[in-house]
Amino acid sequence: MGDGELFRGRAEVGAAGGGPPGARDGEAGAPVIELRDVCVRAPARAIVRNVSLCAPPNQVTALIGPSGAGKSTLLKVINRLTDLAPGLRVTGEVLFRGRDVRAPGVAADRLRTRIGMLFQQPIVFPKSVYQNVIFGVRHVGNVPRRRLPEVAERALREAAIWDEVKDRLHEPAARLSVGQQQRLCLARTLAGSPEVILMDEPTSALDPRSTQSVEELIVRLKARHAIVLVTHNVAQARRTADRLACLCVTDGVGELVEAGRCHDVLTNPQSPALRAYLRHAEG
Repeated sequence: MGDGELFRGRAEVGAAGGGPPGARDGEAGAPVIELRDVCVRAPARAIVRNVSLCAPPNQVTALIGPSGAGKSTLLKVINRLTDLAPGLRVTGEVLFRGRDVRAPGVAADRLRTRIGMLFQQPIVFPKSVYQNVIFGVRHVGNVPRRRLPEVAERALREAAIWDEVKDRLHEPAARLSVGQQQRLCLARTLAGSPEVILMDEPTSALDPRSTQSVEELIVRLKARHAIVLVTHNVAQARRTADRLACLCVTDGVGELVEAGRCHDVLTNPQSPALRAYLRHAEG
């Protein structure tokens, strides 16, 4: 399978697989992202094992669980950031629209424009606001130069920060507040027109007002994107997520213990490990 095959339009969807172990209901249609028996090992230890999980289109799938359960690692597996970590070994299948993201010929940089990622801390480059927004698409080279201003404006509007920065596009991005920097990083991700946005605790460094802004964005963005959100804030998962998956640690290794509709999982958890985690997290 070549890079061109993987990155055809949204209408071309791969075959749907079965639901993951621990899931309490089926999915309508094919998932955008599907993990099948994914295991990740570092040289000295296993990090996660046998994780099977689906992320449907136009929904927020939240990953919760204690620190060290491998939630952030799974995000990096999905868009192959694990490639940049020497010594990590990933087995199992990671499918995007039914196709293996690690198949020969799939370019990681191009994959990451389709499966974008927002990190815990905003990462802004020592460049202007405008240069930060277009950094990824300019690097990949899939947008003509003449269209870059249009792409930047569209992304900044979608990230709900255009009105705050439209007169500051050529100022250093570092002058923005932390909350603005995080939305700028989101705009940089959105500039690539991703189908999936991975979010790794995107509000943990933000004040309550900025947190609310990002949460409102998450809910709006799912109309056009599938979102996979790692959060330690169970209340945030309740506010934003359609589906929930909980990873817990067994014998030092992260495992998926339960997955399903967010409301169902949180109001009637079946797994003893999940019940214990919720008592701790909400207590």
